[in-house]
Amino acid sequence: MGTVVMVCGMPGAGKTVLARRLEDGRDTVRLCPDEWLLAMGLDPHDGPLRRRLERTMWRHVLALADLGLTVVADFGFWTRPERTRCRDQVRSAGHDVVLYALDVPLEERWARIERRNAAAGVVVITREQLEDYERWWQRPDEAEIAGYDTGGITGGPAAE
Repeated sequence: MGTVVMVCGMPGAGKTVLARRLEDGRDTVRLCPDEWLLAMGLDPHDGPLRRRLERTMWRHVLALADLGLTVVADFGFWTRPERTRCRDQVRSAGHDVVLYALDVPLEERWARIERRNAAAGVVVITREQLEDYERWWQRPDEAEIAGYDTGGITGGPAAE
């Protein structure tokens, strides 16, 4: 039996920092759509492309869990229906599923993103985009968190 760790939160919340910390290198694989899109020279803001990649990567998440691995899925999981669908797929496959929800105030996330935008090889996000994304965020509540094997809501780690 494998374990799928779902890392959810908005841009700048610290998802990738946390996901990297959770990737201990022993029987753990971390999958991050942003990193793959950037590595292939593709536009990470191309919605249809991102959705196709995430569907493909999700199939790999489940296949890797079938091999008994722990898979850290750094996908964002912004909405409750998406999280529920993914959780239910993992459970149906007989695996444990963990949810880490990073809930960080907008201003703190913007400050982190401004610093990150100055680096090379990152997904650049404007303030306007960040504010627009807010309409999609559905913060997990305690009842939703209770539906996972473990996890919780945190303020998110600061960038390293």
